[in-house]
Amino acid sequence: MSGRQRDATDATSTSDYTALYNAARLRTDSWNRLRDLARRLRRLKPGDPEFEPLMRECAATFTFLRPSERYHAFPGWQVFEQLSKNFDKGAYEAVARQSIRLVRMMTTNAYRRLDLSRANLHDYADLLNVTALTDAVHEQMQREERPYFELLLVDELTPAEQAEQQAKFLSVRRKDDDFIYSVVAVDSFEDALLAAVLNFNIQSVLIRSNFGFRTRTRSPFLAEVYRILGDDPARLESALASERSMLLGRALKSLRPELDLFIVTDAPVENIIAELSDFERAFYLQEDYIDQHLSILKAVNERYESPFFSALRRYSSKPTGAFHALPISRGKSITKSHWIQEMVEFYGNNIFQAETSATTGGLDSLLQPTGPLKRAQELAARAFGARRTYFVTNGTSTANKIVLQALIRPGDIVLLSHDCHKSHPYAVILAGAAPVYLDAYPLSDYSMYGGVPLSQIKRELLRLRRAGKLHRVKMLLLTNITFDGIAYDPERVMEEVLAIKPDMIFVWDEAWYAYGRFWPTLRQRTAMEAAARLRERLRSEAYRASYVAWHAKFERQNLDDDAAWLETRLRPDPHAAQVRVYVTQSTHKTLTALRQGSMIHVHDQDFEEHVEPAFDEAYMTHTSTSPNYQILASLDMGRRQVELEGYELVHRSLELAMILRERIQADPLLYRYFRILGPRDMVPEQYRPSGIEYYYDRNHGWSPLENAWHSDEFVLDPTRVTVHVGRTGMDGDTFKKLLMDKFDIQINKTSRNTVLFMINIGVGRGAVAHLVKVLTQIAKELDETSDSMSAVARRLHARKVASLIEDLPPLPNFSSFHRAFLPEEDSTTPEGDMRRAFFLAYDDGACHYLSLHAALQALENGEDLAAATFVTPYPPGFPVLVPGQVVTRDILRYLLEVDVKEIHGYEPEFGLRLFTEDTLNVSAAAAATPPKAKRPRRQPEGAGT
Repeated sequence: MSGRQRDATDATSTSDYTALYNAARLRTDSWNRLRDLARRLRRLKPGDPEFEPLMRECAATFTFLRPSERYHAFPGWQVFEQLSKNFDKGAYEAVARQSIRLVRMMTTNAYRRLDLSRANLHDYADLLNVTALTDAVHEQMQREERPYFELLLVDELTPAEQAEQQAKFLSVRRKDDDFIYSVVAVDSFEDALLAAVLNFNIQSVLIRSNFGFRTRTRSPFLAEVYRILGDDPARLESALASERSMLLGRALKSLRPELDLFIVTDAPVENIIAELSDFERAFYLQEDYIDQHLSILKAVNERYESPFFSALRRYSSKPTGAFHALPISRGKSITKSHWIQEMVEFYGNNIFQAETSATTGGLDSLLQPTGPLKRAQELAARAFGARRTYFVTNGTSTANKIVLQALIRPGDIVLLSHDCHKSHPYAVILAGAAPVYLDAYPLSDYSMYGGVPLSQIKRELLRLRRAGKLHRVKMLLLTNITFDGIAYDPERVMEEVLAIKPDMIFVWDEAWYAYGRFWPTLRQRTAMEAAARLRERLRSEAYRASYVAWHAKFERQNLDDDAAWLETRLRPDPHAAQVRVYVTQSTHKTLTALRQGSMIHVHDQDFEEHVEPAFDEAYMTHTSTSPNYQILASLDMGRRQVELEGYELVHRSLELAMILRERIQADPLLYRYFRILGPRDMVPEQYRPSGIEYYYDRNHGWSPLENAWHSDEFVLDPTRVTVHVGRTGMDGDTFKKLLMDKFDIQINKTSRNTVLFMINIGVGRGAVAHLVKVLTQIAKELDETSDSMSAVARRLHARKVASLIEDLPPLPNFSSFHRAFLPEEDSTTPEGDMRRAFFLAYDDGACHYLSLHAALQALENGEDLAAATFVTPYPPGFPVLVPGQVVTRDILRYLLEVDVKEIHGYEPEFGLRLFTEDTLNVSAAAAATPPKAKRPRRQPEGAGT
């Protein structure tokens, strides 16, 4: 497709890159281009200079669009072919009029409000056969409020038979149906896969028993689909025709697990029940269309169901007299007021109508749900691939505390990243556990950290095993993805850790990754998906047989050789390994939910038998007895949204993130001051076996990100666009304030020389275009300022730029816990008693203050220094010191050189809060004194030894 020069404010792109996330934009842009070409063509005559080039461009656009229209109900192949025939016979006026109408209905979503049966239309082709839409059609579209979706029919049919099938489904639709839908028909296995990934509107799939395998369409997306599936098309094609339906069902569920699948078979249904786990229902050939129609609607309705939101809405409409807490309930304390009436004007009345502390009258208790709230959590578990899901109304910080208190006992050892969110060490302190801090790889050039390498995790576990402490290790707690977008490979991490510690519990903080479930490439790196895959693999006979061979070859020969364990991809014993995985998720951060709306997802095979009572107690401990019902209802609705359109919304986010990358890096002016950080910048080479260095490069174009997501230890989430701003001479915090104060653009995360733009599901193309325009304006102003600088000002500016690009303070790793807070004096393992240090610091007499320079001098004099508090600079926003940690020269130099105004736990007028030398000596002596032996308790008769 040819491109034209565009204004910098235009966020669209004519890149020929055909990644799956680009498919919708390419289709939309092609339809817009066809409309524009047809408009121009109808004004020309053969022989005009522009006529032949326009004809060729129109023909090329038709050729480009033809394959994709087979997979969409609107406009669909019948309409497209009629439009193409009009073009071939020279009816350019008709092509222009018809394409304008079709594109308008696509861009306004008017086709979603068109019930063909109620509008008395046979199919969408009828829209082309009239000069203007009738008043009846317009009226019907204006009245229509029912949601629309599309049904994918997989069957080997001729075009005429496909039209007949579509007409039959149309004929059984009723005016009181909850939804309206259209039918997309394909005749092969591969076409079904392509339709599912290219058409967001498909919500249900009806698979007949007779269909081919190969598509006749040369689709650029098919290879990517197979990469996502991780399967060989030759193996799939070699399956028996009778097995093909089951294989297709499994493949579709792998691509889009939310889809409702149905199968029509000529085999006795009762004989294949065991094979139908991926299907909602099986129909025998003689069953009629009305039964299929009602089953399709019922299944979609189960995802559309929002039990708690609906219960709250019903409650708010009742004329209830409130004689309990909350004067604000029903807005009574506001409507009676002479001074706060604007609250109703600002918030609206419904928010107050729904305010209540009642757990009856159709509502439910968050602490012991038995009704609509319990059902809402069950639906959320299904949506996110969990075995259990719990709603949390005060953020993921609380979710982390609940999970750790439920699973950890005093004295247990927890492994966690040293740059973790502050809620992690606080949860460890509350649980009384001993933390072992793991070092994430540093990105000193950008003042941020990546992830914790698997080799580092294995090394610490092996060290603890040598010390005889592996039995005390209970949990590995990691952030996936990090704020900056670094994602782990959870399945591999859990697989290798379980080979060393078969009963390890994994907690993945996915506060920023709730959307990952709803795009097939991203889903591979979510912990719930990884847990399900790992458990299925460990239970398979094929894995058990392969493990026996691996074990005989490796473990027996290398049991005491740590180097071999570090260098080998380990495999867990399927008979010993337990899949115990928890995810804490800030649903409100990346999906539709009110502030502080979070979830806990559970995939723990021991949960019901061993964990549930303790979990319930921890949940009671940290959950308010007066939860905000609006937050709970928003979690319910957010779940409904992603089950029905999450795939589309995440697709749009990916698309826009790639547009932003391209626009910034391809523009010479923007590239002079701004650089997008890619995988080569944020993931060191040793963790990138794929060799992928960028998602978009101004000199080389696009790279297939899917390759990295399949093979690399760490990957960069494409929806995180980190922009290096060092060449502007502004640090990240200054640039953030400029964006907010002057241009009303809000961002959260900065580092010393970067700003992070998160392309979430609420961002639109207009917002991206505005951002590009703003960056262009800033770049132009910087150019103008540079031109008028004096020689002195130019030198000062160059020095500032150098400080942001070259002279960056090295990032400190976690040092160690002071000997006063080690479990024993001669400890060879790094866990510390952070809880004791935390509470010891409550005693003012145990602490004193030193300025950073004075602390540095104290170290030069050979003194021991240990932090009494968390010290957290913003940015980067993680503790560089925790209670009980040894203060080192590297840490002090970092705090001296880091140019930020906000350091939590550090007061410039006082300095660092440190333990006194006497306190450390007393505490160290107490730690070195072995506890007095306790007399063993007498066991009851018959108890084992």
